[in-house]
Amino acid sequence: MTTPMTDSVLLHFIQTTDPDEIADLFQAARDLRELHYGKDVYVRGLIEFTSYCRNDCYYCGLRCSNHSAERYRLSVEEILNCCHHGERLGFHTFVLQGGEDPYFTDTILTEIITEIRRQFPNHAITLSIGERSFDSYARFFAAGADRYLLRHETANETHYGQLHPNNMSLKARKKCLMDLKEIGYQVGAGLMVGSPFQTAEHLLEDLHFLQELQPHMVGIGPFIPHVQTPFSTFGNGDLDLTFRMIALTRLLLPNALLPATTAVGTLSPKGREAALLAGANVVMPNLSPLGVRKKYALYDNKICTGDETAECLKCLQGRIERTGYSMNMGRGDYIHLPF
Repeated sequence: MTTPMTDSVLLHFIQTTDPDEIADLFQAARDLRELHYGKDVYVRGLIEFTSYCRNDCYYCGLRCSNHSAERYRLSVEEILNCCHHGERLGFHTFVLQGGEDPYFTDTILTEIITEIRRQFPNHAITLSIGERSFDSYARFFAAGADRYLLRHETANETHYGQLHPNNMSLKARKKCLMDLKEIGYQVGAGLMVGSPFQTAEHLLEDLHFLQELQPHMVGIGPFIPHVQTPFSTFGNGDLDLTFRMIALTRLLLPNALLPATTAVGTLSPKGREAALLAGANVVMPNLSPLGVRKKYALYDNKICTGDETAECLKCLQGRIERTGYSMNMGRGDYIHLPF
């Protein structure tokens, strides 16, 4: 695709339903990802280690005011057991994800990261634990963390305020992302497609922000409501629009690592395959203990709580290969290539 990505062109592709235009968009995204990453799809092992969260985001099932949520925390031993299990399965990246849980202080997290790094010196360690101070991020990086995922959710300040309580701000979220880049992490941002009150112009702002931030990873998934949130009556985000946003992000950030998220797989049995065919190149099977997977309920009907887990790698490999790509169990670091 040789069309310059002007705002009018981006808005057009955000809004189009023309199947030929969409097919051309997805082909251009695939061509670009293959130019930079070949046909590899990188596999990360996800460890959801705490379902406690101090925040009260209006869209999230882990919000602190959801008193129906089943809460849990994995012990250090349980986290390390997940890592050992992942190593046996061939994983070389561990993603520690959790709510903003005050129990896990900087000291505790630093000890966990240090021990994972000691036992798994050649593995990548990714954190996804929300907003922290510059000093906290620096401590985790010094202890051995390589990557950090922090979805910005929306780049429009007014829209951000419609999704979050008053004690949270887009300015603070953006500062965290800039701090992480300054420290030296491979940084991941991301957004929900179809969240309440979102417009096409908001999505254009998201693309502008991603171009400004130049993150190494971008997680893009559809909004899915949770019954115990203020947004329980809103509909799911548009899956086709989600795929178009993945493709547009690939065109604007050719080197980025883009996951085929759990959320796209939740809305469609072949959602992750469709995301790969729209330019994504990462999948994240679940390494969490079976007994807690259903408790990490960000939204309703989330997959990867039963058979669709890390143990089903052969199945996952087959699904990836049917898209024309190959499963890569290596670290899958960001490729620093000019464009």
